[in-house]
Amino acid sequence: MPCFVVVSVSQTTETATSDTLKSYEIEEVMVTGTRTYRKIIDVPYSVERIDNTEYKYERKTAADNVLGGIPGLFFQNRYGNHDVRISIRGFGSRSNSGIRGVRILLDGIPESEPDGQTRIEAIDFHSIGSIEIVKGNASSLYTNAPGGVINFINDVTFPRTFVVNFNEFGSFDLRSNGIKAGVRTENYGFLLTYNYHHAKGYRAHSEDYWHIANTVLESKPGDNSTLTMYGYFVDGLIRLPGSLTKEEFDRDPLQANGRDAGLDARRITKKGRVGLQFKTFLGVEKLNEVEVSTYGTIKYFERAAATYRIINRNGIGASARFVHTGNLFGLRNEFSIGGDALYQAGPVEDYQNIGGVKGDGVRALTDETIGNSGFYFQNSIGLHDRLDFLVTGRYDNVLFEIRDQDLGVRSATRRFKAFTPKAALNFKFTPTTAAYTSYGQSFDSPAANELDNYQLTSNPFASLLNPDLKPQKSQSFEIGVKGNVFFQDIPVCNITNFDVTFFDTIIEDEIVPFEIFSAVFFRNAARTHRRGIEAGATTEIVQGIRLKTAYTFSDFKYDSYVARSTDDTGAVIDRRYDGNVAPSVPKHNVSLSMSYERTFNELITGFVKMTYLAVSGMYTDDANSEKSTGYQIVNVNAGCDLLFGNFSILVSGGMNNIADSRYVAFININSTRKEFYEAGEPRNFFAGVNLGWRF
Repeated sequence: MPCFVVVSVSQTTETATSDTLKSYEIEEVMVTGTRTYRKIIDVPYSVERIDNTEYKYERKTAADNVLGGIPGLFFQNRYGNHDVRISIRGFGSRSNSGIRGVRILLDGIPESEPDGQTRIEAIDFHSIGSIEIVKGNASSLYTNAPGGVINFINDVTFPRTFVVNFNEFGSFDLRSNGIKAGVRTENYGFLLTYNYHHAKGYRAHSEDYWHIANTVLESKPGDNSTLTMYGYFVDGLIRLPGSLTKEEFDRDPLQANGRDAGLDARRITKKGRVGLQFKTFLGVEKLNEVEVSTYGTIKYFERAAATYRIINRNGIGASARFVHTGNLFGLRNEFSIGGDALYQAGPVEDYQNIGGVKGDGVRALTDETIGNSGFYFQNSIGLHDRLDFLVTGRYDNVLFEIRDQDLGVRSATRRFKAFTPKAALNFKFTPTTAAYTSYGQSFDSPAANELDNYQLTSNPFASLLNPDLKPQKSQSFEIGVKGNVFFQDIPVCNITNFDVTFFDTIIEDEIVPFEIFSAVFFRNAARTHRRGIEAGATTEIVQGIRLKTAYTFSDFKYDSYVARSTDDTGAVIDRRYDGNVAPSVPKHNVSLSMSYERTFNELITGFVKMTYLAVSGMYTDDANSEKSTGYQIVNVNAGCDLLFGNFSILVSGGMNNIADSRYVAFININSTRKEFYEAGEPRNFFAGVNLGWRF
């Protein structure tokens, strides 16, 4: 995928043992995500980049372990990394399963399915080298990305051949063991990781295990060309304890929902992907770039819940782009154009779930095809040495087709199309500080499971797909300031990196979940207004001591919303939720961390960190009938990195939720049974040992 240049600040010393700060330098690092080459200070978006060195002492079993502390991101973790809800500016908070509204990439290739729904079982944080986050509306560049983009990049930039054995242990029978190996030659780079993960879980009926393999082979067929092959395979199971009522949660937050345990609710996943990407620069001055990617996917998904469902789905996808850098009417100009396509198809089987066992006879058999295709353009023009104007636009076509194989005559097709433009300005006060603003439209189609038909639609019995559910569309405005501030003449806080953003979004036809007789369906809320502030800063108080702060304020309300549903007797009821607060989003979200890293000599580096999290209470449903209690969490971790020639040992460990706070970590939105609550992890310990050898 196209790249831009991020400006990060690195600290250099005259010797490895020096205790005084000698100098600072600006380091340019290439990252992917915004589909153009730029320095981060020149990009009119809020962008974050994290290297694996920043979380090498952390536990690495879930996304919030490594991505915590980023303003605008909010994680609700149910059972580890394999059913985490990730939301950015509220997009993604509606999903009671998987990730929605945020585009997830792995090595620049969509991990999100064609309908935008994502599970991140294939993301192994031992294999990841860097993570990039584009916050806010990215629909003018990617399909179904109103909340932004997260790109996980495998660690293929290593300089030397190596092998590492990683081992992680913890409370509740947590175990993660594997191997990571890299081979580096003049023209090739090869990475292979394998990870076996198992945890009994802190709630009853919440065991999970996973086999995860990732590989990358990078070659250079020419001086200006790169050819890269990607592949992964995942095989695993997770048991689901279910959500609880307030009374059940207060009595025992770690118990399982009796109904889910009786049905042995679980998910079995086997999926894989193979991809090929070619990138080349044209011309002596490298003013033109071409990139082409193609990939194939396989997926087997088995879900035991109220019914027993089996999904087999194969897919094929491709993307291409062209970038030209030059001048337009005497002004510096960069133009890019590209396109993407991804199609998946296969049968879906439904059976009766008899105490967790698949019934003998198939109850429903359908063939489903889900696809998206689109193209985008992007143009950046320098109006002044300090002022840049950026305009982007994307046209999307999302397709759903379903055919009933039992009857052979029923079929349904729904297609969603939209053009989403965006314009932005960036003004640099200094070479390292800038203000930015943007306005754009976004488009988010329903996911396949959200199109299930039900008895209150305009065609409840004849259609296989909900004929009334519309894509949600929004208009987003943001304004912010970011940069690096240097004070080399003072002894404390002489370098600070910061980013502050105000955003205002109006959503038409927001897609929200609801229940009828405990079955989950989706409908459109009329109009939602979201306002918020994201503020983050990292400062080096003195050499080695770093303070990182993040705060998110969210004011999300339904402007107008009439919800049609049924009561326990089946009677149809219309309720107005005008002015209610959108559920599952905290108004205040605070993260503070203080870390100290010390290089004692050429052989030993030590690290210690304390993190404080504070999250305000969240409403549980559109009616605002209940609200969870806010919570505060304190975590600590420490580690030591030992180097003996080519051999290295990294030892780490920590304690999370030191005070053993009881809190709600996940909201199951709009449950008719009032089963809203899922507990967060109680006090727990973890430790890790990595053994490495560099050749």
